[in-house]
Amino acid sequence: MLTIAFIVIQVLASLSLVFLILLHSGRGGGLSDMFGSIGSAAAGSTVAEKNLDRITVTVALIFAFTTITLDLRIR
Repeated sequence: MLTIAFIVIQVLASLSLVFLILLHSGRGGGLSDMFGSIGSAAAGSTVAEKNLDRITVTVALIFAFTTITLDLRIR
């Protein structure tokens, strides 16, 4: 039962990572500029990008934790 919960978390984390990585700005700006342009252009974009980085790192750590946990449980 616990393994199924980890698999569900793993799938949700992987889909979230794909979405979050696509939100990051590339060379010319990305979708994060669209959400960060509510306030001033320079400050809002920077704050949105920093928060997006933090969320992405957190989800990546959850993904890594569930990957290692599932590997140890399946063995």
